[in-house]
Amino acid sequence: MTVRIDLNISLDGFATTADQTPENPFGEDWGRLTQAYVSTRTFRERVLHDSSGEGTTGVDDAYAQAYFAEVGAEIMGAGMFGFHTFHDNPDWQGWWGDEPPFRCPVYVLTHRAPRPPIEMAGGTTFHFLSATPQEALDLALEAADGKDVRVGGGATVARDFLRAGLVDQLHVAITPIVLGQGIRLWDDLRHFDVGYDVTTETAESGIVHVTFRR
Repeated sequence: MTVRIDLNISLDGFATTADQTPENPFGEDWGRLTQAYVSTRTFRERVLHDSSGEGTTGVDDAYAQAYFAEVGAEIMGAGMFGFHTFHDNPDWQGWWGDEPPFRCPVYVLTHRAPRPPIEMAGGTTFHFLSATPQEALDLALEAADGKDVRVGGGATVARDFLRAGLVDQLHVAITPIVLGQGIRLWDDLRHFDVGYDVTTETAESGIVHVTFRR
């Protein structure tokens, strides 16, 4: 059992973008930041439900496969669920579609809790709670039943778990672009890397995959 995080970040460390609009809630920079991941065969199959077999293979796809492997529970912030887009709609079920890719219990950290759980097709159930990182992790560990717990994001939630020393493995896919604004993963994480073994691997796309393992 491993508590892990996987994030796409820019060369200057930003894991979120700041160019969102109501018409484009992700922003143009998000497409640039995640292009290599979104292009993989695994992403297309798992997230877009594309069974055509199209998509890139190689190093990026291997990390995309690992992203979903052996995850028994997920923790995410309200932004990753999509609350900031339709926060006034009580029927909003997130922006992951009718069959989200998680296929496990997902614990959404939000000040809008309590809120009834939402059971989706494919095995995903969203649970909403206002809790500390440790409290959320305790629930997720029990639900994971020996499998991994992934802290999905966004960057602020990931940083909270890293600062609390709760993460066994952090993988960042560094896209060689400079965003200059957004939420930086590394803020307030001085000396985070102490106590971790670090490996790097460069993909055919130019993405640098850096993994910190306790």
